[in-house]
Amino acid sequence: MFDYRTFIQKIIYVVINPLIKGMIRIGITPNIITTIGLLGNIGATALFIAAALNAQDGQQETALSLVGWGGVVILLAGLFDMMDGRLARMGNMSSTFGALWDSTLDRYSELFTLFGICLVFIQTGWFWMGVATFLAMVGSVMVSYVRARAEGLNIECKVGFMQRPERVVVTAVAAIVSGCTGDLWWLAGGMLLIAVLANITAFWRVAHCYRQLNRHE
Repeated sequence: MFDYRTFIQKIIYVVINPLIKGMIRIGITPNIITTIGLLGNIGATALFIAAALNAQDGQQETALSLVGWGGVVILLAGLFDMMDGRLARMGNMSSTFGALWDSTLDRYSELFTLFGICLVFIQTGWFWMGVATFLAMVGSVMVSYVRARAEGLNIECKVGFMQRPERVVVTAVAAIVSGCTGDLWWLAGGMLLIAVLANITAFWRVAHCYRQLNRHE
């Protein structure tokens, strides 16, 4: 089967490898890159909060523009999320704490940005889309939690089709298109997609672990 994620990663690595080598030369560590990624996502959250406040004041056009810029920042922060792992491997700087730090900040980043989007929907009168975004938050956390719990039981658990890279891309692209078109339905569609597929993936992983454990027992 064609592995689209590996194919896309290889293309991105060709672009970022020279930058990674420069980081190694000047002593930048993966943990620094991970932290910068978190700060970027906090910046995106600030843009979403500003969008919600503008929507509250009736400035819909400004609000949607800020939503679009929030999507751009999420996409850029996502590149840092990819670079930290690449930097760790190329610079021989992998560590157990680094893996913990990366996973922890990934969860914070995702929850911050989805919270900001939730506020946008609530302040624009899309109450039920705010609820759907909350379900996307729940699914996002549970996809990662089930994998972490499974790996604690020595079970490899990477099944599913709405892992973090996909969620980041869907969120960012949906926000950017909404900002460019002035139509919040694009962002709504992205959140609905994550809400449904992330939660399906979480239960898919639970079922996978159930089968694996039954084989061992």
